[in-house]
Amino acid sequence: MSEQITPEVPAQPMNPPATAPKTESHDPAVPAAYSAFMRTGWGDRELDLPEHPVAPWAARRRERLAAAFPGERLVLPAGTYKVRSNDTDYRFRPDTAHTYFSGNQTSDAVLVIEADGSSVLYARPRSSRETDEFFRDRQYGELWAGRRPSLHEISSSLGLEVRHIDRLQEDLTGSAPAKTRVHRGVSAAVDQLLPGDAGLDRDLARVASEMRLVKDEWEVGELQQACDATTLGFEDSVREWDNVLRYGERWIEGTFFRRARAMGNDIGYDSIVAGGKHATTLHWIENSGAITPGELVLLDMGVEGHNLYTADVTRTLPVDGTWTARQRELYDVVLAAQQAGIEAVRPGVAFTAAHDAAMSVLAHALDDMGLLPVPAEQALDPDSKVYARWTLHGTSHMLGMDVHDCGEAAPEAYAKGTLAEGMVLTVEPGLYFQEDDLLVPAELRGVGIRIEDDILVTADGARNLSDSLPRSADDIEAWMAARVALRG
Repeated sequence: MSEQITPEVPAQPMNPPATAPKTESHDPAVPAAYSAFMRTGWGDRELDLPEHPVAPWAARRRERLAAAFPGERLVLPAGTYKVRSNDTDYRFRPDTAHTYFSGNQTSDAVLVIEADGSSVLYARPRSSRETDEFFRDRQYGELWAGRRPSLHEISSSLGLEVRHIDRLQEDLTGSAPAKTRVHRGVSAAVDQLLPGDAGLDRDLARVASEMRLVKDEWEVGELQQACDATTLGFEDSVREWDNVLRYGERWIEGTFFRRARAMGNDIGYDSIVAGGKHATTLHWIENSGAITPGELVLLDMGVEGHNLYTADVTRTLPVDGTWTARQRELYDVVLAAQQAGIEAVRPGVAFTAAHDAAMSVLAHALDDMGLLPVPAEQALDPDSKVYARWTLHGTSHMLGMDVHDCGEAAPEAYAKGTLAEGMVLTVEPGLYFQEDDLLVPAELRGVGIRIEDDILVTADGARNLSDSLPRSADDIEAWMAARVALRG
């Protein structure tokens, strides 16, 4: 999926002065009398939270990570807010590695795994009533941004020792083990506090990423929930087809987002809603075009669940609800390629097995259409790959808490590695004929088709986590007709 670029946040001290809440120049003045009055007369609402289901899983993950770096201190920040527009921030989403090993989703926290294997989470808790922060600070103040959990609440939920973030600098610089590794690029403040060895830090990022390659039982359940919610989001979109035809791509984007927020944390990535020729742009996220009868619409969308696991599913639909003969012919080619890719997934095969199987089907189909300048087998040679003019991208990527998961894993463990039981990957071949491609017949120009599902590697093969959405051309027609009928 497309990376979202957000403004870089300048480094800030770990312990911003309690007397200097984040305010803006247009905020009203706060006289001493008002400040003093606001600090009085508040009750205490600290809660005893039940243990979060991820807590025992995260504890085992920390044990494994500590065992990979015995006698070393490991520092994994959650990150902080990023400015969207002057005094407004993007909704906070914690760093994946931090949450994977801690379960924490609050901002500005730092997980520290000590040299003896013990763990401490340093967190920024709810606003104290002893300063103006709770009613003046736009970023952390409870009356501005909502109630943050207390240290006790975080600890009781995650089963971790939790200390105030104000203690981090003293604890980390007061006594350090022989080696400290930091998951860098997440928190500018932590990076400045702990200058380190780039090689050591890259190794921590690699191991933390590779540990996520094989999903545990709890993670598979979270991914299944994300896929099920995603199915409902696709169904919502088709039920509102009259508005889709009226308002275009934006309506589907908004409809799916509503389901993602209702049943999960957010969308897992910017939705791709690509009508007509927009489908030939792989990461079309502008979603500003029309949905035109007679054309196709490519929908690449995924719900991110409450615990940050995301689905990543693509369907290409006929806008009229039925395929033309040519549309069906092309769709069936891509479906056959995807099916070949899914059938290639099993433990012990190369990660590229699904890609190779799918590309073989597509290359031979392109050859049959008379588009290739050389025979299919020659085009498939790694030194040629001329068929890729119309396929463009790889067929698979790992999936988990990130839509492109485990991105810092070593090539030998991922792209050049082999599949193992418990891995989850996408299988998503496509055909894309650009509108200005003079090497294809005019009737094909501006047509893009992709089909994508989320595949769990099992002991004896694979399981499609997103198979509740139809894939065959006939099933899609029936599915669309039933959903539109339900609306009526």
